[in-house]
Amino acid sequence: MRFSIVWRLGLPLALLGVLATSLTGYYAYNASRDLLVKAAEERLLTATRVLMRQVTVTLKNTAADVKMIAEHPQAANILNRSTPKFQSIAENNVGMLFERMLAAHPEYFQMRMIDASAHGIERIRVDRDSHGVLRIGNADLQEKGHYPYVFETLRLPRGTVYISHASINHEVGAHAGLEKPALQVAAPVYGNNDKVLGLIVVNVDLNRLFSQLAADLPPELGLYLSNGKGDFLIHPNPARAFAFDRGQSALVQEEFPAAAALLNGSDQRKEFVVTSGSGRSASALVAAFMHQSLPNLAAEDDFVLGLAQPLASVVAESDRLATATMRIVLGFSALSILLAALLALTMVRPLRQIMEAVSRFAADRSGGTLPLARKDEIGVLARSIAHMQTQIRNQLESLHAQQDELDHLASHDSLTGLPNRRLFLDRLDRALARARRNHTTLALLFIDLDNFKDINDTHGHAAGDAVLCAVAQRLQGLLRGADTVARLGGDEFVILVEGARDADAIDQLVHKVNETLAEPIRHEDLELPTSGSIGISRYPEDGKDANALLAVADQAMYRAKAGKR
Repeated sequence: MRFSIVWRLGLPLALLGVLATSLTGYYAYNASRDLLVKAAEERLLTATRVLMRQVTVTLKNTAADVKMIAEHPQAANILNRSTPKFQSIAENNVGMLFERMLAAHPEYFQMRMIDASAHGIERIRVDRDSHGVLRIGNADLQEKGHYPYVFETLRLPRGTVYISHASINHEVGAHAGLEKPALQVAAPVYGNNDKVLGLIVVNVDLNRLFSQLAADLPPELGLYLSNGKGDFLIHPNPARAFAFDRGQSALVQEEFPAAAALLNGSDQRKEFVVTSGSGRSASALVAAFMHQSLPNLAAEDDFVLGLAQPLASVVAESDRLATATMRIVLGFSALSILLAALLALTMVRPLRQIMEAVSRFAADRSGGTLPLARKDEIGVLARSIAHMQTQIRNQLESLHAQQDELDHLASHDSLTGLPNRRLFLDRLDRALARARRNHTTLALLFIDLDNFKDINDTHGHAAGDAVLCAVAQRLQGLLRGADTVARLGGDEFVILVEGARDADAIDQLVHKVNETLAEPIRHEDLELPTSGSIGISRYPEDGKDANALLAVADQAMYRAKAGKR
């Protein structure tokens, strides 16, 4: 039987149309899937960096708390027993300070002062138990000189802070901290003759610390933490955390081989890695891991932090697009076979147009002209592909918006909304480059609030936060659009003034800053008095780079603060 040219052309074209449509759908599916996975990897890496930065800041704040108490004169007076009649008063004062710090920091479950003599006897100890904060009596104080965190801390020079390995706390009598993952953060106490007298040590609940920091993460994200050797400290499956404490092995490099490049001992240790599972297994994950050491601290170990998301949830949207594409392919295949003779002469050009548009969309997401006005099946296919492209663009825009939000959180202070140290240093480097290129000047005003700690201690951290936010708003209201005000941390602010040639203009700005800082700040029914100490540095007179200018301004601020005393 002889077939007409319509059938001889129509049938191959129908088959070719089916094949082309199938390949187009498959290519679009793979392209969208790859884009979703890539965006998820970048989002997880950004979130991991933000979380790791929060962990580092929290541990540094804990170290600062311990160091502050260790350097307090009453700590040395208690341990050297130089003033017996004031001994009880000093111990009560330090004990009250311990109690308040445990009340303010839920992640602390124990604070102690340990004497270097008498086998490391505890002089003051405050625990957390199921009822709250508990001061331990003298009869229950224990000798701790045989523990590494004691004798290792006693070997440290003045001003150094020790951070132990993460481990399960097996110390008897630890109340709420018994058998829980813990870190010991300690600092030596020195007397006036540079003799080490003892140490201050804080036990940090590792699980509570990370549960607080990761509270805002989506529930589908899994949090992983390991030490520098790869032993899991935190794992979505609690049975794999601290397996080494039970004589077992559960390593991050076994579960995520790419993370081996982050561990101590790696030939070419990296700062971060991202990894994606393959296949459609329910256990496949998209993960990002980051290595972090603790500079300026005598830490016994480093951390590797990771976030993971099920691959199935990442590509779920592309799976829905694949289903829609498959339905289109099946419907168009049936119509192509039935109407092959009629479509033979008209289907080549619009199909090529569709394929080119899909290829351009997969290459650069620009898309192309689609035959949307057609009333036949090719028009249905074109409109479905246009709808699919719109869905993919919307998904990518949403992912980019989320990434922009994470980038903003990484570069701005979460309390005041001001640029943080990272963003400020970047702007300062750019301003210095412009000043060198244009032979202009700039000035830095380093501002430290006076008696801010008294406000926190007297009225609480909510009042302190209100002061910081009000000061940030006032300083922003004083500046030009080209100038920058940032919060470096704590109660420290810095102002960058570009083109600051006139010393009188800088003096006027300093005068305005002092005036606005001198205005009391209302918080609830309180009027909180404020003032600040200001240090100034100018480019190029006081330094040629950012570090030098910040150092000069910081020193000038301390001289100003000392002058006020």
